[in-house]
Amino acid sequence: MKPLAALFFAALAVLPLTAAAQSRPGEVVQLEVLDGGMTARGTYLAAFRLTLADGWKTYWRAPGDAGIPPQVIWSGKGNVGAVSMSWPTPHVFEQGGYRSIGYTRQVVLPVEITPRREGGDLRLSGTLELGVCSDICVPATLDFDHVADLKAGRHPAIAAALANLPYTAKEGRVSAARCRLSPSKDGMRLTATLDMPSAGAPETVVVEPGAPTLWASETKTTRKGGTLVAEADLVSADGKPFALDRSALRFTVLGQKHAVDIRGCTAD
Repeated sequence: MKPLAALFFAALAVLPLTAAAQSRPGEVVQLEVLDGGMTARGTYLAAFRLTLADGWKTYWRAPGDAGIPPQVIWSGKGNVGAVSMSWPTPHVFEQGGYRSIGYTRQVVLPVEITPRREGGDLRLSGTLELGVCSDICVPATLDFDHVADLKAGRHPAIAAALANLPYTAKEGRVSAARCRLSPSKDGMRLTATLDMPSAGAPETVVVEPGAPTLWASETKTTRKGGTLVAEADLVSADGKPFALDRSALRFTVLGQKHAVDIRGCTAD
């Protein structure tokens, strides 16, 4: 088992060079920074709007076995302090025996920024790195340099993206989330039992281990009545034994009707 980014670039390495050269990142994905104005908390709301060419997709924060998530590298300038990105509900793609999680056509990723200094100007600059795929996959590095309009009002595209976030566990009527851990050949076997109504069949559960050195496999998911069970393997990138913090685990249930975001679980 390999980390997700390694799988993506391993797949990229076997593509014919002529095919990769025919689809340059700038031709298949465009980046725009949107202004959403100041919030009541004193933070600033912006968003990255990615527009993809027909037939192309990009990835969610947990992209599956065949993708890499978008990563923002800030320049360190422009009065940008703490940053929090929100992720609208993604789609599940099955292709070539691999499952990936992401977006097609257009996606708006809201970003809430805490300025380092109150009352100062705010400039958003840096690069957004992501993978984009169709019949081939190419890495894209998109530069941005945007002076924020601190007097901007509510942006409808940002509001729509925030309205399309997965439900919280409370909104999804999750009454319990329990986890059982057992040793496996390469790490640990996780069995998560989620007591919740159906989110709409078929349901896909995505597991995020909560630590950058840990990788979670694609889940095997079954439902019986009001209980959803998801099984996955957890592996450390260095192959060494590891401890798992159950409170840091994150489960996203992607259903046909809606998605549900569940944080942490208790021992089963």
